[in-house]
Amino acid sequence: MTQPFYVSPEQLMKDRADFARKGIARGRSVIVVGYRGGIAFVTENTSRALHKISEIYDRIGFAAVGKYNEFENLRVAGVRYADLRGYSYDRVDVSARGLANAYAQTMGAVFTTESKPLEVELAVAEVAASQAGDQIYRLGYDGSVAEEPGFVVMGGAAERLGALVRAEWTEDLSLAEVLGLAVRVLGAGEEEDGSADRVLAPASLEAAVLDRDRPRRAFQRLSVPALTDLLPAAEQG
Repeated sequence: MTQPFYVSPEQLMKDRADFARKGIARGRSVIVVGYRGGIAFVTENTSRALHKISEIYDRIGFAAVGKYNEFENLRVAGVRYADLRGYSYDRVDVSARGLANAYAQTMGAVFTTESKPLEVELAVAEVAASQAGDQIYRLGYDGSVAEEPGFVVMGGAAERLGALVRAEWTEDLSLAEVLGLAVRVLGAGEEEDGSADRVLAPASLEAAVLDRDRPRRAFQRLSVPALTDLLPAAEQG
């Protein structure tokens, strides 16, 4: 009788984590960053149909990196969760924290029980009446969840790009200033390989905001003309 091949639980979890991290790292980075008037989402994405940034509910936004089909399924599930909770109770009962906990349970269950983990990383953000109340949550492929103060960078060289954002970001930046910062960071080259900084045109970007001054539905996509007006001329090439 043939004996099944044994793999220790520690090695199995490590292999799954390595597999998921490699898949996520191949994706282009997404930056979610707070500013005076709300929360901005910025990524490099030339597609006008396959979005990495989306609305979930009234004042809640969603961003993702990794495999599109996997995070799109999670986005749809999040919309259904929010709609059902808002309908069953009250719209104010739908929160980013509750959505992040629901995502964490789903992603954690897949990581521990399925043969292949989800190759995705998510950010869920909720804009409040004041900047002190804004919430940004980062969810890992294994279901880990963390509240990030001020900003989060996911995918690609997230650690390196996150350090660049941290060096320049402050709470009192305007929308134009945080968009300029995000675009500079997304186009930053690596010193190790000598690659030069890239200048990203508005047409190559996907961007949206949660505007705290908008009534009820705070999410708004930024069109190419709007980005052209907001970004400094030097960053448009």
